[in-house]
Amino acid sequence: MTDNLLNACQGLPADLAQRLAKHLATNPGTIIDKRLQLTNPLHPAAVLIPLLCHQGEWHILLTRRTEKLWSHPGQVAFPGGAWEESDANLVQTALRESFEEISLLPESVTVLGTMPTFGTISHFALTPVVGIISWPQELFLRPEEVARAFIVPPLSFLKDPANRYYQDFVHESQSHPVLYFKRYDGELIWGASPLKLFCNFWK
Repeated sequence: MTDNLLNACQGLPADLAQRLAKHLATNPGTIIDKRLQLTNPLHPAAVLIPLLCHQGEWHILLTRRTEKLWSHPGQVAFPGGAWEESDANLVQTALRESFEEISLLPESVTVLGTMPTFGTISHFALTPVVGIISWPQELFLRPEEVARAFIVPPLSFLKDPANRYYQDFVHESQSHPVLYFKRYDGELIWGASPLKLFCNFWK
């Protein structure tokens, strides 16, 4: 079924679900970048990497957080958030948070798999969940959390080395190299580590 869905657009391998499972099997633990010097316990969290077919090419849905948030205000991100005790697993966390933030219906998401969990500078053990979403569909943004939702084409923009660069970002008095993309549709995409991992995974 997922093979048929992936064949609907250009730009992603038809066996993406199998590749994700194999990649996860070889990276079962939480990946910690020693440069981050993470000393506090990491709280589990998950984000959804929503793939959608638009005009014959695979796109990714992103959000921009509001300036009012205490964590990563104004930053471009994937829908997602912290695991809660009511969540059966981290896939459910990603789907629940996506519904709460942008009203993305869980039943409109075909989950392909997850990517390896990794530590973040905000002290989360973050699991990216990859899924195909029905498109088009109407989204209702949670105004206190999400300022905008928009889509970008991964092949024609995100994977082009000319559109990617690194810049130091200071967090808790520590400088970290952070991935930036050139502006797309007026948005500065930076610090989205799951996006970097996904782009590198299927290049």
